[in-house]
Amino acid sequence: MPVLAQVRSRFERERPLQRLKLAACLHVTAETANLMRVLVVGGARVALCSANPLSVQDDVAAALVAVDGIEVRASHGEDLDTYARHVRALLTAAPQITIDDGADLLVGAHELGAGDGRAVLDGLIGGTEETTTGLVRLRALEHQGTLACPVFAVNEARTERSLNDRHGTGQSALDGIVRASHVLLAGHTVVVIGYGWAGRGIAERARGAGAHVVICEIDPLAALEARMAGYEVMPSLRAAARGDVFVTVTGSRRVLRREHFERMKDGALLANAGHFDVEIDLEALRALAPTVRSVRPLIEQYVLDDGRRLNLLASGRVVNLAAGEGHPAAVMDVSFALQALCAEELARNGKELEPRVLPVPAAIDCEVGRLKLAALDVEIDEPTADQSGYRQSWA
Repeated sequence: MPVLAQVRSRFERERPLQRLKLAACLHVTAETANLMRVLVVGGARVALCSANPLSVQDDVAAALVAVDGIEVRASHGEDLDTYARHVRALLTAAPQITIDDGADLLVGAHELGAGDGRAVLDGLIGGTEETTTGLVRLRALEHQGTLACPVFAVNEARTERSLNDRHGTGQSALDGIVRASHVLLAGHTVVVIGYGWAGRGIAERARGAGAHVVICEIDPLAALEARMAGYEVMPSLRAAARGDVFVTVTGSRRVLRREHFERMKDGALLANAGHFDVEIDLEALRALAPTVRSVRPLIEQYVLDDGRRLNLLASGRVVNLAAGEGHPAAVMDVSFALQALCAEELARNGKELEPRVLPVPAAIDCEVGRLKLAALDVEIDEPTADQSGYRQSWA
């Protein structure tokens, strides 16, 4: 992770997070461990919990505790009550900066603040958010006028959308599907529900693997982009009868429902690449299937009354982490460099910022891009003085 290493080198010298308490709710992986170590050398007192119980690498969690002395509250496969207890434990320590993957820390802080935990909100300088799902929740708080601190929308940074969503999710989601099912994508129809940046990446790689790709969307502009990119675009109910592999990546809930299951082919594979396990309606699927059996370590097969078999991957959880290793380190290198630099910006200027969901400062986005190019040994042009003047002139 050479970009994060360059950030770490400066953080060791400057200690921009000195004496700040920082709480992070992220996937507990080796890549996340590198971010935690950078924050610590930057001077922060760090505590970490998991954004997903199925993505926790227990050896990583143990190493962060034993080797680095970092408070980690996470274990692979923990139940929802344990997960909620871990989130609450981080919040009751009154962190000043939060780093979220799904907004559970900040939403939890606001829930505590509504009761007897106002001190938690009062002590917050600000936070960062890694996912589309989390930003939906935080913008809802902002719309209500109750968001208590500034939050940087890391998920919407240019470097993040390109590297993390398009290339990271695009590769790792299909990797998780293939690992779990051993399916041959070539010659099959892959239905991608949601054509955001992550959906684009999944569609590109499925097509590259020889699959016929169908896109389902609710946004007319995204649907138009998909059609102009050469994909077949149709409503999800029509696609339900066509697909061999379904991948949800919308950030919404119940995008595959009973009426979809009733139309699907025997043997269809159902995978979710969205953050929460709500995109596939699991209650409706269970209600339709009198028999459920495990056919591979990460596949539950739902046998319907008419004998059709629908195969659910990774219990409907985010497939790239629950069935694979998540994004490659080269992708998380960029994401976590953004997180570290946004935490630094909050430490320096957070108290002057409005309590809103804010874009990542352009200077940070460009700096991460510059560091990544340097790590790749790539040089680019600089504008001449004449070109710079021309671009800034009205004449």
